[in-house]
Amino acid sequence: MRRELSLSYAEIREMPSRTCIATLECAGNSRVFLLPPAPGAQWELGAVGNAAWTGVPLSLLLERAGLVDEVCELVLEGADRGVPKEEPKPPGAISYARSIPRMRAMERDVLLAYAMNGQDLTRDHGYPLRAVVPGYYGMASVKWLTNITAATQPFQGYWQTSDYAYWDDSTGTPVRRPLAEMKLKAQIARPRVYETLEPGRRYTIFGAAWAGDTHVAEIWVSSDGGASWVQADFLDPILRHAWRRWKYDWITPRQPGRYTLLARANDADQRLQPDKHDPNFGSYVIDHPLPIEVFVAAP
Repeated sequence: MRRELSLSYAEIREMPSRTCIATLECAGNSRVFLLPPAPGAQWELGAVGNAAWTGVPLSLLLERAGLVDEVCELVLEGADRGVPKEEPKPPGAISYARSIPRMRAMERDVLLAYAMNGQDLTRDHGYPLRAVVPGYYGMASVKWLTNITAATQPFQGYWQTSDYAYWDDSTGTPVRRPLAEMKLKAQIARPRVYETLEPGRRYTIFGAAWAGDTHVAEIWVSSDGGASWVQADFLDPILRHAWRRWKYDWITPRQPGRYTLLARANDADQRLQPDKHDPNFGSYVIDHPLPIEVFVAAP
């Protein structure tokens, strides 16, 4: 940067603001569905949300500071600091820090956010200030933001390379790369896992789907473990970086028993969710159709 900036919370609140609606998903969302079980927080379906975020576009600060041509990434650092619980562990306490590419940082919806759904951030959501990087997995939206550093070389921090990273073997030689854009995914919110339903009744299955930088174009639902699929209906219009809720009216079987529901999405480029989890992502990026098992009661 051509000049160093030091801004107070009050000064940031006085700058021109912007509100964007964006879905943030933890890269480990749905980890409990992995077989064999994987280490890490055993998230089921709840590590994802959609909200209206308000703050200052990061690009305004970068323009004020003046980026030199050599800058390729912006490193976002939070106030949280400690030693990770899982291997490989660094030799001492470290701060949480992630980088995003320069081009991403200059997008108008990448924010230094201080409000969520019209209210000041709570401490759990990153008060007083957090980054919001729409389209990327949640680890890029650093909470409790303290510092932003311009880097002229790719950032090699622990949370960029050891954790929140994956193996890219597209060239034949596996290379460690940081997780970034969210993958296409549909998720069932209703019914709950192992919920008991009445037989022969109309039951509305609800869910949501999202797709990183593109948009979800179609939703398909299966009530027989993937043997057959029917198209569901959207409840929301297309809005870049926001999920689309959907529904499907299912007539529950008259035959009592255990049934497996699945949801699968197509995006605007006609890409479909994969059938299985890609082991190159380890315990992250669980983007295959998730089996929601329910019981139909006896008449």
